Amino acid sequence: MTEMTTVGREHEAYQAVEHELGVLFRRARALSTEVAREVHPELEPAAYGLLIGMHDCARSRPSDLADYFGVGKATISRQVKGLEELGLIERRPDPDDGRAHLLVLTEEGRRRVETARTARQERFHAMLGTWPAEDVRVLGRMLARFNDLTESKAGHL
Repeated sequence: MTEMTTVGREHEAYQAVEHELGVLFRRARALSTEVAREVHPELEPAAYGLLIGMHDCARSRPSDLADYFGVGKATISRQVKGLEELGLIERRPDPDDGRAHLLVLTEEGRRRVETARTARQERFHAMLGTWPAEDVRVLGRMLARFNDLTESKAGHL
């Protein structure tokens, strides 16, 4: 009986995590849509993630971005085309390979990403501002652990 109770509680714990992650992911998608619109009214939410990745990596080949985000090259090509049309990124020759090109943020793209990122950080600060600082640090550590786990198990969720 005790073993069944323990198994039942563990099952409930996993169900609760699955439920809360579902809520978090839905809200994160909504926030990404909102933040993408702040960067540029015509920016697709998925392309916002690409912009953040490019901002953090400085210079990237389209194939590297496709690998990093786990999407096809055609998807990256469509998003890159849209970002170029909006004036947020540009292509530059790859100094290490004359046949290839690198994608970089334009000055306007960098400014818009940094403004949106600052606004997003301010939102998180406002949401978590009532929590003790240690709780915020614990949340950060737990999310990092989860992200590390999901990165090593990519494609299995």
